[in-house]
Amino acid sequence: MALVRATDMEIQEFVSRYSLWSVENNKLHREYVFNNFVQAFGFMTEVALIAESINHHPEWFNVYKQVIVDLTTHEAGGITERDFKLASAMEAIVTGKCKNLVRE
Repeated sequence: MALVRATDMEIQEFVSRYSLWSVENNKLHREYVFNNFVQAFGFMTEVALIAESINHHPEWFNVYKQVIVDLTTHEAGGITERDFKLASAMEAIVTGKCKNLVRE
């Protein structure tokens, strides 16, 4: 199945639903700040398991309690449904709604 880039409207709908996400350099972008390094690293660990299960890996950077995330689908040359799915999973993790996330 070919990966299809999201339309501007689909991207704007996502950003309006998840207001802490933005688009920077044609990538979905979000900065998370946790209480400490252990929480930040724990978040990254949970995301890593989901990312691996859907074969879609974030561009991210961690210093102490901050995690900066950029999502894009390189094979499609932009943002796709894969990015929306991973970003939504990240939001479910930080809001505690991650129980039994469906993994492909």
